[in-house]
Amino acid sequence: MVFFLLLCASLFQAGTQTSLKPVIDNDRVTVWDVTGSTTVQPFDAVVVSLAGGAVFLPKGTAPKIAERSIVIDLKDHPVAPLANTTGYPLAFPRPGSKKILENERVIVWDYTWTPGVATPMHFHDKDAVVVFLDDGDLSSTTPDGKVVVNSFTSGTVRFNPGGRTHTETLVRGKQRAIVTELK
Repeated sequence: MVFFLLLCASLFQAGTQTSLKPVIDNDRVTVWDVTGSTTVQPFDAVVVSLAGGAVFLPKGTAPKIAERSIVIDLKDHPVAPLANTTGYPLAFPRPGSKKILENERVIVWDYTWTPGVATPMHFHDKDAVVVFLDDGDLSSTTPDGKVVVNSFTSGTVRFNPGGRTHTETLVRGKQRAIVTELK
């Protein structure tokens, strides 16, 4: 009986999420891929639509979702930004980025990569959740010259911990992302 009640509670909380398992779940965030409105949010949240918009929802708000979206539940585990001792600029703002919103919990950026044009070498002082909106490959190069190419498709979500220094170049396709930096 207890198992059944726990299962019902989980199903109720999940609402119309595409799966009962979160896309990402760690001490900072729980991230859900949803296709319709969900129940009242148990945490402050950022909702990123795959059309490229983002809104902040305070705890206790029921999101009104009309299209596939990514819901980022913000857990109460703040982490101070890391000190930047690299000599490189912070990841954001960067040329071509647009700030969508900022409050005491997050800064949300909209960024589109230009094919063949490297971003400036930069340091990420904050953890970030990245929602990719297009299909394309990004080459990431660290200051010591190590290169990794990652392929992303529309709807791919990544949690990137702070403390990274690199540059990125779009090497195939096109790519735009909504980047939620966590405060």
